[in-house]
Amino acid sequence: MSSSTEQSFQPASFAFSEENRVKAQALIAKHPEGRQRSAVIPLLDLAQRQEGWVSLAAMDHLAEMLGMARIEVYEVATFYSMFKLQPVGRYHLQVCTNLPCMLRGSAEIVETCEKELGVGLGETTPDGLFTLSEVECLGACVNAPVIWIGDDYYEDLDIESTKALVQALKRGETPRPGSQTGRSGSAPQGGPTTLTAAGGSLPSSGGDA
Repeated sequence: MSSSTEQSFQPASFAFSEENRVKAQALIAKHPEGRQRSAVIPLLDLAQRQEGWVSLAAMDHLAEMLGMARIEVYEVATFYSMFKLQPVGRYHLQVCTNLPCMLRGSAEIVETCEKELGVGLGETTPDGLFTLSEVECLGACVNAPVIWIGDDYYEDLDIESTKALVQALKRGETPRPGSQTGRSGSAPQGGPTTLTAAGGSLPSSGGDA
């Protein structure tokens, strides 16, 4: 891990709130005796939801709860990019820049976020509200470009809808997640192209049933 100077933001200790302690025990109880360590990923997620990130103290606490070596918890937390090992803003904008999003203009989305927030990739605004990050493939390629914020995806973005998204967050609003062009799921941009009639049936193949 990093030096003590670089880790000055680390809290001295961690404990689950009473509500989260009950949730943690329920997560552990889902696993057979001797297999409690299988709960490490959901417990890391629970700790992150409480802290906003995952501290060393939180990982050490989970290691003790699960009977694991601390290094084993560190290995899991550092493997998965969804776990943030240093403080991030209240709104963590994670912009996908993998190939499908790139082809659909993710570079413009990143540039728009940088201009609207006044920070670059990997940086947090001075007020601590926003962190901007670059991520690889959020798995919503049909709806590219995509930004992941909290538990929600914001899809089918362009420059103007990205500006509107950031401005809404600045006002403390909760923007509608999903496609920002209004399409349903991953349906074609112009709407359904088959089975469009109410009560329609599949065309006959021409053969016997």
